[in-house]
Amino acid sequence: MSKRALITGISGQDGSYLSEYLLSLGYEVYGLIRRSSVAENQDSRLGHINDKVNTFYADMLDVPSLTRVIGEVKPTEIYNLAAMSHVRISFDVPSFTIQTNAMGVLNLLEIYKSLVPEAKFYQASSSEMFGNSVDEDGSQRLTTPMNPVSPYGCAKLLAHNLVRHYRNAYNLHACNGILFNHESPRRGSNFVTNKVVKTAVEIKKGLKNKLELGNLNSCRDWGHSKDYVRAMHMILNYKKPDDFIVATGETHSVRELCEYVFNSLGMDYKDYVVQNPIYMRPEELEYLKGDPTRFIETLGWKPEYTFESMLDEMIQYWEEK
Repeated sequence: MSKRALITGISGQDGSYLSEYLLSLGYEVYGLIRRSSVAENQDSRLGHINDKVNTFYADMLDVPSLTRVIGEVKPTEIYNLAAMSHVRISFDVPSFTIQTNAMGVLNLLEIYKSLVPEAKFYQASSSEMFGNSVDEDGSQRLTTPMNPVSPYGCAKLLAHNLVRHYRNAYNLHACNGILFNHESPRRGSNFVTNKVVKTAVEIKKGLKNKLELGNLNSCRDWGHSKDYVRAMHMILNYKKPDDFIVATGETHSVRELCEYVFNSLGMDYKDYVVQNPIYMRPEELEYLKGDPTRFIETLGWKPEYTFESMLDEMIQYWEEK
């Protein structure tokens, strides 16, 4: 029997890389796409593999559409990557964020339990669930208290706990990957890494003269999406359903990010970067650094990218584009 993967959020950064990876392993790949008024936005990251993946219009809040697709595809693996994914914007649309990122997961779990309970289920949990909790050694791990500081983080924590509950209550192969920040050239340009890189290249080319950011002292554990989608597949196909943290174990500030990118382009970030309060969060998340030790020791995962090589690839992408 062939392996059939259903990816919600297939048109996003992770969905596109995961599709490529699963295709390389011989999977049939299916995905859910949420309609956009600009059709090009729906599959801009999938254009090169459009003829190899099968996509359906559906929405996490539309139970009939989810039921129709899962009933038709009968997936052996489900990767739930769909989300309102921008943390800062979640403060502006808190109700939509909670509904999509939490109630949408509940909808999917119920249909999964009813139609394909023998399938494996992966939930994209988030480091934002920790909020400002951190252990004494400066890391976050599964035992670190989870106290989210955004509607996005709150919704992700509810979804995370729902997956654990459904796993235990209904004996489902349902697991959570608590992924720390991961980036790539395919990251939306309103996320800080790609915003910094794209704008720095535009400044170098004389197209812009400044870069507006929020909190420059925020620290994040940044990895590459390509490495992290491999981790998703490993977590889902571990011998038993479990929860794992995927991270690099290193943290860098937004200021360090700016310094590296601008220096790589022969500029000083201090000449161009200004702080704009509009990009500050009502409640800031100051610091994230994951401890991936258990995941690395249990499943043997190893990232191929460093913080620097990830940014180098992003810089090259925008210079060429």
